[in-house]
Formats: sequence, C-alpha cells, structure tokens
Amino acid sequence: MTAIDLLTQQGIKPSLQRIAILDWLMEHPIHPTVEEIYAALAPSIPTLSKTTVYNTLKLFAKEGVARSLNLDEKLHFDANMMPHAHFICECCGKVQDIMILPEDFYIFPRAKGESGKDYLNIKQVEINYFGTCDLCKHQ
Repeated sequence: MTAIDLLTQQGIKPSLQRIAILDWLMEHPIHPTVEEIYAALAPSIPTLSKTTVYNTLKLFAKEGVARSLNLDEKLHFDANMMPHAHFICECCGKVQDIMILPEDFYIFPRAKGESGKDYLNIKQVEINYFGTCDLCKHQ
C-alpha cells in the first residue's frame, strides 16, 4: 500500500510533507526519531521544519498510521502496525523488530481494572527486549 493510499484510508489529507514523511518512514524501518527523519528529508524539502515532522508523526500515531515508541528516553516512530516486539541494543542503540505470534502478543487480553469489575480497554501493547545485537556482540 502506498503512503497516499494509507493516508486517504485513515482520513488524513495527503499533503506533500505528510506523504514524504510516511514514505520515508515506510522505506526505513529503523525506528527513527523526529530529528533523524527531519535530517533525512530537509535537504529535499527546504520548507520542512522539525515542528512539522513532530506534529505529522503525532497525527500518524493518533490515527493509527504509525506508532510512537518511548525508547531510550527518546521518542521513536514505527510504520509497522502489525503486532511485534522490539529489541534494543544497549551498545549501539539500534532498534529491531521481533516478530511474534499475534495470539502470544496480548498477555492479558481481558485484564480487569482497579475496581475489579470492568475490563480494561487495551489498545496497544509494547514488548521491548534489551541486550546486545549480533554486530556489537562480535566486536
């Protein structure tokens, strides 16, 4: 699915900047920060600002086009909306997707709230693994 198709499907007006940001995010599954996306796109879009990138990514997260991940005290973004976990290398900081079975992803799919009466409405689960990646392990 193209960025334009995805934006239109989610009811988001596909502006030049939104398309460029989503295209880049979809083509670079490296879980980038706002600063990384801005640095990659600013040379080709001189009118782009960090604020625009941040606000666009915030909109994408709200509308289910991308997800925001609070990793290593920085906000990262991911266009992969399928259930998956993340591995964060404690040496180089690289974030990698770890595919797991969807039925294994939701550990407590019917967790009760504090009242003990109502079930919580779980919309997103984040599972993060920390360790050393293959490249760092062999250095």
